[in-house]
Amino acid sequence: MPHSQTSAHRDSLSGVRLARGASPWLLPTVATAALSLTRARKSGRWAAAAVPATALAAGMLWFFRDPEREIAQGRVISPADGVVQSIMPWKDGRTRVAIFMSPLNVHVNRAPLAGTVTSVEHIPGGFVPAFNKESENNERVVWHFDTELGDIEMAQIAGAVARRIVPYLPAGTKVEQGERIGLIRFGSRVDIYLPEGVEVAVEVGQATTAGVTRIDRD
Repeated sequence: MPHSQTSAHRDSLSGVRLARGASPWLLPTVATAALSLTRARKSGRWAAAAVPATALAAGMLWFFRDPEREIAQGRVISPADGVVQSIMPWKDGRTRVAIFMSPLNVHVNRAPLAGTVTSVEHIPGGFVPAFNKESENNERVVWHFDTELGDIEMAQIAGAVARRIVPYLPAGTKVEQGERIGLIRFGSRVDIYLPEGVEVAVEVGQATTAGVTRIDRD
């Protein structure tokens, strides 16, 4: 699967495929869990600490998982795992599809179309919950792709817990459809703007899978 090989430099731990950029959060929790388990046999205090430490490490492993995907066919595919939060017509004729990502979702985002990254802009802002209307002013990274459909805009938006967006690619990079392009740590949102004339194929409340769910309709 050529799409899955374009971001080969990923973190790993005991054979588990993890998202690139996971190490700063994951390694300390796993090290703490390992230490507490090692000392639990000799100390009741360490035994008590081992339970939450191990649970946290397991949760981090689950959160930072980065599974391979069989990339779907279609003009525009979902950039994120999650649930369609809203579909809104924009003043310039485009349609914004907002996808809410809970902490249980895979948080590696993928390119919705093949093309060239023309810009990657970090915009400072707040950190209210991503499902809140006020999240329109949250911290974000805005992407623009030059594609066969013209300019496609996508925004990775931080949430109440997500305080770090990790872009994987700089401007000027050519991407394949479904290629990994970045990570948002913890609950958050991804917006994609479909060009005028492109009909939306998903509905509010529908679950999406990055690289798999088609967003547009023929």
